Amino acid sequence: MIQDRVGLLSAGDRVALVSPAGPALASRVAAGARVLRSWGLEVTTPVVGSWSLPYLAGSDGARAEEFVSAWCSDVSAVFCVRGGYGCLRMTDLVPWETLPPRVFVGSSDVTVLHAELNAVGMATVFGPMPGTADFVDDPLAQRRLHEVLFTGRRSWRAGTTVVPGTARGVLTGGNAALLAASVGGPRWAVPVPGAIAVLEDVGEEPYRLDRILTQLLRAGWFAPVSGIVLGSWTDCGDVSAVLADRLGGLGVPVLGEFGFGHCAGSWSLPLGVPAELDASAGSLALL
Repeated sequence: MIQDRVGLLSAGDRVALVSPAGPALASRVAAGARVLRSWGLEVTTPVVGSWSLPYLAGSDGARAEEFVSAWCSDVSAVFCVRGGYGCLRMTDLVPWETLPPRVFVGSSDVTVLHAELNAVGMATVFGPMPGTADFVDDPLAQRRLHEVLFTGRRSWRAGTTVVPGTARGVLTGGNAALLAASVGGPRWAVPVPGAIAVLEDVGEEPYRLDRILTQLLRAGWFAPVSGIVLGSWTDCGDVSAVLADRLGGLGVPVLGEFGFGHCAGSWSLPLGVPAELDASAGSLALL
């Protein structure tokens, strides 16, 4: 069963920070936690530290154990401190079907955790993470995440029309490279019928983005999609021709330059919830 909205937070709620992917700077995590505390939240910080592979915050087992322990504790929400790499390595170690409902926030590499949670009917929030500069040094991104979590923002007007038209469906997706890396594996490898796909990436040259989208196309990932919302493509060069070539002929409305992902002032978007896209008007609204 798909949730119709993300659960709201209130001052006094207890939230946990976890490290399911790469290690975050302790000073940055502390700064992010101070922002969350300024919202009236009680914050517990991650305990996973380092491992023999320096790009991971700990062993797969340790990161999964921290995630499950935090999730099943007395908290209202779980925030990932950063992405990087590693979430895909620990998904098989988490009992997704038995997790209780929680608010969940993360982005980038955390895309795979959103997909796992959405697959068992939990709505999530694709937004900036408190152990990153995209959160700590960006008051506008902080405010936009706060709006989704505390006031239940349900509509956005942004972006430019790539392919006009309207669509209704469940919001799904996230980081394009992570989605491509997952095709053919987990149960959520292809979106639910009629889904509205939201896609973004960072640091991928146009030819590499071409490869990512081609892989998704050949895996049938876009076959059930009824609309597409494109976010930021930071440090990817000029990808407009690639996006038009790979996505423009799918016969679905496409809204570009929507401003979520790895960019300044990024919007936070719920995933796993039904929404309506009007690519002609440049709007997205939860139903």
